[in-house]
Amino acid sequence: MPRIVNDQRHTYDTNELFRRLSRETEIKYSGYQDRTPEERQIQFQNACRVGRADIAFVSSGTNFSLRFFPWGTENYQGMSPPKDFVNFDREPGKVFLRAPLILNGVCVTWKGWVNLRRLEGMGSIDYDEERAQYEAAHQSMGYQPGMNKIMSMKSPTRKHSGTDGQNAELDKRPRLH
Repeated sequence: MPRIVNDQRHTYDTNELFRRLSRETEIKYSGYQDRTPEERQIQFQNACRVGRADIAFVSSGTNFSLRFFPWGTENYQGMSPPKDFVNFDREPGKVFLRAPLILNGVCVTWKGWVNLRRLEGMGSIDYDEERAQYEAAHQSMGYQPGMNKIMSMKSPTRKHSGTDGQNAELDKRPRLH
């Protein structure tokens, strides 16, 4: 299954989910619901500092487990997210967040802010044209991780070693022994 749909822009513009999420709407931190408000505030701030958080769009109930790092950041263990992805300094009492992701085959960027005391705020998604073009280019070049290996295993001319040490063609018929 491909990572992206063929016409991402059209899907983004016409799909009801994208229409709802592209409007700035109320969001909440959805992690650690069983903890006290003070513990949740600490957990949220710590999670943001390491570059992740669970955020829910209140009106639709859509939940995201977001990662606040630029595209292509594979191993972010031990890294702090860049300031343009997690910004505690822009306005006192709030954190401003940004996270790129592929949602239902469409490249988007989630952006929003959260009040550090109430753990509520506003957020939305935007179509990411630059990333969409990049992903489309990779897809058109046939880049699909692991796909070449799968195709080589399905190849009908693949050989294996027979019991006598000679190479023999794979027989696709079921064997009854």
